[in-house]
Amino acid sequence: MYICAKYKVLISTEEQYNQIIAACRETFSLKTKDYGTAWRILRPSSLTDQIFIKASRIRSIQEKGDQKIDEGVEGEFMAMVNYSVMAMVQLEIPPVDDSFDMDANELFGIYDQYVNETRVLMLNKNHDYGEAWRDMRVSSITDLILMKLLRIKQIEENEGKTLISEGLKSNYQDILNYSVFALILLSESKKSEQ
Repeated sequence: MYICAKYKVLISTEEQYNQIIAACRETFSLKTKDYGTAWRILRPSSLTDQIFIKASRIRSIQEKGDQKIDEGVEGEFMAMVNYSVMAMVQLEIPPVDDSFDMDANELFGIYDQYVNETRVLMLNKNHDYGEAWRDMRVSSITDLILMKLLRIKQIEENEGKTLISEGLKSNYQDILNYSVFALILLSESKKSEQ
């Protein structure tokens, strides 16, 4: 549970998570209206690289302390949530016969399914780890995401095979959850500054 300083109410991690996911889903929905499912042409490795670009930009901004492009890191973390869902879709439901279109109702059903599975994973890990992420720095979360991406790249180089490690989907789920955690921490930081 988190105590919202401004309103003096208890907000559960799951409620915060759901709020962040709702915002990410809304962005995903709007972009789907603008672009359709053109992203379906991307291979999972290309989506890995897109997430890597986003995480690298965040780390660069964190290290430099300023930025030249007027797009905050919050948007980059949100993009990593959505790219992680896209990667899971591409892993498990590859395009058939070079048909990259996907019905919007089907797509959002799948989006919700992957997010729900990932939320359950978060709740289970949160139970075991006691919400330790709340004491982390956002910069450390960024580093963990980059480490997960390097692991994913190695697994991709190994054609998806692992000897003892978790697979690609698990790593994308961790990236999604770490991105949500970062967005929660950034949101709380902004609220405490008000």
